[in-house]
Amino acid sequence: MFPKASPLVCALGALSLLALAPLPARAADDAAKAAPREVDPFDDPSVVLVRVVEARKNPVAAEVVLTGDIQAQAQTNVAFRTNGKVSERRVEVGDHVAADQVLAVLEPLVQRANLDNAKAALVSAEAQLTQAKVTFERQKQLLAGGYTTRPSYDNAEQQLRTSQAAVDSAKAALGTSEEQLSYTELRAGVSGIVLSRTFEVGQVVQAGQSVMVLAQDGPRDAVFNVYEALTANPPEDKAIQVVLQSDPSVTAVGRVREISPTVDPQSGTVRVKMGLEATPPAMTLGAVVIGRGRFGGREAVVLPWSALYRFENRPAVWIHDPATGTVSVRRIEIDRYGGADIVLKGGVAPGESVVVAGIQFLRPGQRVAVAPSVAEGGK
Repeated sequence: MFPKASPLVCALGALSLLALAPLPARAADDAAKAAPREVDPFDDPSVVLVRVVEARKNPVAAEVVLTGDIQAQAQTNVAFRTNGKVSERRVEVGDHVAADQVLAVLEPLVQRANLDNAKAALVSAEAQLTQAKVTFERQKQLLAGGYTTRPSYDNAEQQLRTSQAAVDSAKAALGTSEEQLSYTELRAGVSGIVLSRTFEVGQVVQAGQSVMVLAQDGPRDAVFNVYEALTANPPEDKAIQVVLQSDPSVTAVGRVREISPTVDPQSGTVRVKMGLEATPPAMTLGAVVIGRGRFGGREAVVLPWSALYRFENRPAVWIHDPATGTVSVRRIEIDRYGGADIVLKGGVAPGESVVVAGIQFLRPGQRVAVAPSVAEGGK
């Protein structure tokens, strides 16, 4: 039989149990308050649910595909060389013309009148020359027989020379009139294809006014509008393959012949002309072609289109800070645009988290929650 405990010992034991009993519950509450609680956008309306990707440097595609068209390497602006009213047009846009073919004709009324005057002046000068020759021969014979004076002979000789000069001048004037008459016929001077015309029958044109544009026969160019960054990284073999869009079996090889020194202010592109080594007959003027060139590979940060944001009229992206759970806007420099992504030149460092979905609901300092189903890695 156990000994009976004293009342004092029992009282102390009961107090000890009462003091120790609430300690586990209090410790659990303190631990729950100290532990970080994940933000739930459904519990807090101020939190925006977004999707992010980690920026990484990826190899940029080495092959570039461009779309352009076939153009003539040389184009000629055709103009009349005299003023007049157009009386006839003998070609249309798209016609192939020879070098000496007449393209259009002016009314030759004035030129024909000048030509007739020149012919009449020549006939008159020749008649005076004939009379001067007869007079000179007569004076020559009389002088030999002593029947005339030396001054009379000298006057006859001088008149002969003057008449001869008048004939030469009349012949030159006749040649000028004939040339002026030929100016009423518009000739290209080179063979080619008519690309455009800017006159109609009955219209009065001025000398030197361009009325037609002619694409000369000969070598052809494949012309492309490319983004400026591509011109700083030319193809490895300095050539590209040109394929006819309507018939991929028709191909040619083109090499860079001319690069425009200016950038188109509307499209932001640079015009590049690729001279074709041999132009297939199917690649006619204006035919749409596709150019494929292999460029040196490089690495750059590539992001999907959905990450692009406009801030102060400049391209930008939203950067997510995992430590604070907030986002901030940052300007970027774009190297080029792709079909489903953009290649950056600067602004985002590898390893940073970029928002790619939900940017329309963001503001600087906005608290966000990252969707858990986002795959790691940049696109």
